[in-house]
Amino acid sequence: MSILTPIPRDTPWYARLFFALPVLGWMARDVAFGHPENLYYALIALVSAWMIGIMTFGVIALYLPMVVLTPVCLAMLVFISRG
Repeated sequence: MSILTPIPRDTPWYARLFFALPVLGWMARDVAFGHPENLYYALIALVSAWMIGIMTFGVIALYLPMVVLTPVCLAMLVFISRG
């Protein structure tokens, strides 16, 4: 998949806008429209970036994703308790 490959017309405007982002959008576009193994390459790249952050910044980079996901866990608990 190339950067120059056109995005399908039935793709929503927000997805086309996200796919136009320079690095993150290109990776997401490859995962969405490319070969199935691109998902594994993207996961390896994200985990590698996280590990580089841990080696650079220490414990703060290790715990920061958990702190960011706290509202998501709270929303899941509210959703589960509502039935």
